[in-house]
Amino acid sequence: METGEAENTAVKPSRTGISVVICAHTDERWEATLAAVESVRNQTLPAAETILVVDHNPALQQRLASALPDVLVTHNREEQGLSGGRNTGIALAQSEVVAFLDDDAVADPRWLEFLTDSYADPSVAGVGGLTLPKWQTRRPSWFPEEFGWVIGCAYRGMPTSRAPVRNLHGGNASFRREVFSVVGGFRNGIGRSASKRPLGCEETEFCIRLGQHSPGSVLMFDNRAMIRHLVPAARCRFSYFRARCYAEGVSKAVVASMVGAGDGLSAERHYTTRTLPGGIAAGLADFVRGHPAGLSRAAAIVAGLAATMAGYLVGSLGRRPWQRGRSGVPPVPGLAPGSAR
Repeated sequence: METGEAENTAVKPSRTGISVVICAHTDERWEATLAAVESVRNQTLPAAETILVVDHNPALQQRLASALPDVLVTHNREEQGLSGGRNTGIALAQSEVVAFLDDDAVADPRWLEFLTDSYADPSVAGVGGLTLPKWQTRRPSWFPEEFGWVIGCAYRGMPTSRAPVRNLHGGNASFRREVFSVVGGFRNGIGRSASKRPLGCEETEFCIRLGQHSPGSVLMFDNRAMIRHLVPAARCRFSYFRARCYAEGVSKAVVASMVGAGDGLSAERHYTTRTLPGGIAAGLADFVRGHPAGLSRAAAIVAGLAATMAGYLVGSLGRRPWQRGRSGVPPVPGLAPGSAR
């Protein structure tokens, strides 16, 4: 542990139930992080433990450790970024199932109850839930439902009821802890990190890798397992929308290069050929019926798709400087491939 860092280590639960990992990195989300932890405390199915991983911010770690004595507060023991933080939490988790919650989200009281429902089926390797937006300001009239992923939330085109899916969304997801011994942890070099570019897809790459290593494993989406994700005013701007779409395209290109375009883009093909054209048509129809915002939503879909495709093209041309030397799949300490803890 780095000098001056505080770490709460009092909680030593048995290896049953579910562990919740929350990754934090900035004082700007102080109140939101406390609310996230409180929402875990208020679950109908209590978590065996809550692990709060602070990403290379000793002062924030010290402050959170003092404020949350019942939580295991620790530092990211890997490379800076969300993947390293999650891997740190996985290594410390003592339960059979590990769930992940964003530090700017609050879970509904039955979140863990519904996440764990599906694990009665031994073929289920992971379960994710529905993420709804909690707008800090009014939702922009131009913002299309098809692009809810831009703000880390559910989007039109996702399942609307319980169903198997290709990949889960990391801010509202859970996995059997044993799967990390099969495929390793989340991959560094993609997803949120020290880079200012809003990259993503680390959980997508992990889920596809899991499916390739264990073809019989099932990832389940359960719309009953709900969380509410804060959407600050800064993320309601069109400039953020465009930048996030571009970064998603870059991320998708990186994932496709790692796991193959067939698996890496299987869900995206249906989304771009069915969901988005349907959204454009619906927006234009609304405009014709006298709702001007319909035209704005249709235009935003076109702009978002164009930005995503541009990012994918750039990402496909070669590894970007922020990715070089950072693409390895780290084994989770104590859960190296082929071992059990």
